[in-house]
Amino acid sequence: MAGAAPTRVLMGVNESTIKGYPHASISSRKAFEWTLDKIVRSNTSGFKLLFLHVQVPDEDGFDDMDSIYASPEDFKSLKRRDQARGAHLLEFFVERCHAIGVACEAWIKKGDPKEVICHEVKRLQPDLLVVGCRGLGPFQRVFVGTVSEFCVKHAECPVITIKRSAEETPEDPVDD
Repeated sequence: MAGAAPTRVLMGVNESTIKGYPHASISSRKAFEWTLDKIVRSNTSGFKLLFLHVQVPDEDGFDDMDSIYASPEDFKSLKRRDQARGAHLLEFFVERCHAIGVACEAWIKKGDPKEVICHEVKRLQPDLLVVGCRGLGPFQRVFVGTVSEFCVKHAECPVITIKRSAEETPEDPVDD
């Protein structure tokens, strides 16, 4: 199979709600490590990992209500700050891939993560989508919903969800 195109794996990744940027969430790290250990294994040239981070805009569109915006330039710096935060998050995954010789790409989109991930699946047509999962119970899922469940139902490719282990679950299981 020399010259065969690599298997393209799209991974939805997000930041930790505990540590904040630039730290990857427990679920994202777990899904990444699982993908390397169980799918890529030693066949680093046979895969290309595609990392998608979706930034969720605040309802009102402002991240920092204490900031003062006096010129159009102030809004440009706000946009650059958001991009920089997302880039720092993706840097973890890209650096790790480069260290072990796995081809990768990473990018940031804004919007509702579940909708954006499914849209990107349709656009890119990866061979596989891998997403982390917090493993919430039915009561918690009603209130926070889950990106992974939505992707399993709506993504137009095979989806693997990787649940974090019990010992990795924070005191508040909604945190990640």
